[in-house]
Amino acid sequence: MAEPKNQRDYITFAVDENPPHLMSAALGFQVVALILAGITLTPIVALKAAGVDPAAGDWVVFAALTISGLMTILQAAPIGPFGAGYVLFMGTSGAFVAVSIGAMEAGGLPLLGSLVAASSLVQFVFSRHLGLFRKIVNPTVGGTVITLIAVSVMPISFGMLDHQPAAYSGPEHAGLVTAAVTFLMIILLSFYGNAKLRLWGPVIGVIAGCVLAALYGLMDFTRFNEAAWIGLPEVGWPGIDTSFSSSFWIMLPGFMIVTVIGALETYGDGIAIQEVSNRTEKPTNFRVVQGAVNADGLGNLLSGLMGTLPNTTYSTSISVIDLTGVASRRIGLYGGAILLALAASPKISALLQSIPGPVAGVFIFFLIVLLFAHGIRLILTDGFNFDHGVIFGVSLWAGIGFQGQSVFHDLMPPQVAQLLDNGMTTGGITAVLLSLLVSLKRGRSFAKRFPSSLASLPDVLDFVKERGRAMGWRGEELSKLQLAVEEAFLYQIDDFGDLAGQTTRVSMRGDSQTLSIELACAQGNDNIEARLQDLPEAPVGYSEEDLRLRILKSFCDDIQHQQFHGGDYLSMTLTAAPDSAISGIA
Repeated sequence: MAEPKNQRDYITFAVDENPPHLMSAALGFQVVALILAGITLTPIVALKAAGVDPAAGDWVVFAALTISGLMTILQAAPIGPFGAGYVLFMGTSGAFVAVSIGAMEAGGLPLLGSLVAASSLVQFVFSRHLGLFRKIVNPTVGGTVITLIAVSVMPISFGMLDHQPAAYSGPEHAGLVTAAVTFLMIILLSFYGNAKLRLWGPVIGVIAGCVLAALYGLMDFTRFNEAAWIGLPEVGWPGIDTSFSSSFWIMLPGFMIVTVIGALETYGDGIAIQEVSNRTEKPTNFRVVQGAVNADGLGNLLSGLMGTLPNTTYSTSISVIDLTGVASRRIGLYGGAILLALAASPKISALLQSIPGPVAGVFIFFLIVLLFAHGIRLILTDGFNFDHGVIFGVSLWAGIGFQGQSVFHDLMPPQVAQLLDNGMTTGGITAVLLSLLVSLKRGRSFAKRFPSSLASLPDVLDFVKERGRAMGWRGEELSKLQLAVEEAFLYQIDDFGDLAGQTTRVSMRGDSQTLSIELACAQGNDNIEARLQDLPEAPVGYSEEDLRLRILKSFCDDIQHQQFHGGDYLSMTLTAAPDSAISGIA
């Protein structure tokens, strides 16, 4: 039997294979060790910055670990539309630090809970209509908002670097030295460590900083010594604020924007995890991506109801799989179970809360730096041209300007000023508006709906011919265009089976040189991209299906088949060559 094309030799256990239980548990524990600080320190830092009673930290950490464990298991073992079916560890989202601090300052954990729960509903809408939103909430918008997180959070991180306990009487420079050692340890491991060691850099830096802080007397182990190894937090559920005060409505837009950006980040992780978890190259399954986003939204809803910061997928999952070659779902199941076990240990929570401000401040600093870098990479996903540069630059500085109250702050009504004083909200709105403005440059799209049946084919071809001529296509090139659309339409009709009452939307955009066509229709099973990848170089017989695929492959410069729950989007790009003949069918 011939070896599959694009075989990935580095994968030891693919997503649907089962390594030994001991190996799965060990790898699950390794990922938990890498992400534990992010899951727990992020909400602790937010609580400290907002001035919330430290006793509430036990509950917040318990809730964060519990939800992270449950959602990690759900990602590995989906239930209905929730979960990706891949190893995607979930944890507290650093993107929500700034807006969460503002919410807790205004109304404590109850207000935070109501805002997180309400904004999580946006994520379900985003996932349900992911096919439609994919062109509006694009990587440029998402990356810009992620970079704006630093505008709000960096001052908080810097303010923690010289924090000392109230009863501290040691050297004044202890905080500075502790922060410096933590920083140097992380930066040196990041620059000079190998790929595996770099993953452990933040964890090792935090441990080194805590050891030095303990020697200086900056760590208070009183709560750790008193806490039980197994049990529930003494401080219980903080409740939900259902008064829907003016603070709720003023802060809700900011939470909604960050929620959508978090969904976009999960969207990217849902694509990346498929790329490293399968033995052979496959087109992205966007139904898997929708499942990942749905689980993310459910985790955010539960986070709000339980009174903790929202969660998101951790890209560490992808890095560990890339390094180890083990992508089995068992890792996610064991890792989620370990997180649940840690949630039931108040002593672990007390230990994490005893980490001193200088160490936590440096950790948050690096977390935000990595988020900033992730935002830049996200912007570069679609390339970086003049338009992307303008969107990023204007939105970033608009966010900085409004965050610093330097732009017309005194001229705005108090309620509007309070809303726009959040840099992420202002910058995010600016990025979306500019992105919509740029989209108008692509030219007008002409679209028409047809019943999804063989009887509609003549009408579809007449529409394509009419619009093609209007865009300057003639002769053999126009025939090539019609033939490509005909084969794509027939392929989808054959794949879907009974489509009574369903329609196909055919849209065209372009000019006399390049033309893009999209066929949007009901949910199908077969993926044309995957079939084209598996198409043999030399035909084995001339079946009708084989001929259709070869016509599409020959005539189209690019084919993308994105399949979502609720709809399929088959996009084709053709380039005119007026003097060429129709040829190239093997």
